[in-house]
Amino acid sequence: MENGRDVPVWDRPTRIFHWVLVVLVVVCYLSGRNGRFDIHLPAGQALLVLVAARVVWGFAGATSSRFRAFVRPLREISAYLATLPRREPDGIAGHNPLGGLSVVAMLLILIAQASLGLFAVDIDGVYEGPLSILVSYDAAREAAELHAIVVDGLVILVGFHIVAVLFHHVYKRENLTRSMLTGRGRLADGQTPPRFVSDWRAVIVLVLAAAAVLGGIEIALRYF
Repeated sequence: MENGRDVPVWDRPTRIFHWVLVVLVVVCYLSGRNGRFDIHLPAGQALLVLVAARVVWGFAGATSSRFRAFVRPLREISAYLATLPRREPDGIAGHNPLGGLSVVAMLLILIAQASLGLFAVDIDGVYEGPLSILVSYDAAREAAELHAIVVDGLVILVGFHIVAVLFHHVYKRENLTRSMLTGRGRLADGQTPPRFVSDWRAVIVLVLAAAAVLGGIEIALRYF
């Protein structure tokens, strides 16, 4: 990597998504643990909108943000694992193959967590997800219990993510946090810099995601 170059690797929408997601996960976790469902419920819906937008961005965003860039076959994941002992930056324009798996796992667990919350109700029936009226009380309580179980998996996954970032920072000498803040990273020679798209595309994607999630909830309440 001595001959690598510092180039833009992350587009602005992906970076904003990442840090807003961090804030929303923390808010949802703390508000849920402290019984502040007046905060927890709208934050959870905002989280679901954001995740839906990120899924779409995985097909319409910058090349480094697209799923095809970091969801790699097993042989490439195995080959990457063999490079972990090397004390040098990866020099990859985006997520490495192992990090790509964690992104997919994070999105899936967040979708499951937020979706269960839509149907959940607290034990007293005072606070309830917007779609809980579509199911029985027992089903809503089961959704709430699963909601609480899945959050433990989310905490474990976040812990692995933090450990991975520290490993790259201390051992691999690659500051991933700085890259996600500034958008720039060290790219190995021979690697092609990512191609970015207009930020307005991200605005459109976010609006469509909000319409799909919030509109879908409204339609479900009105017609089912």
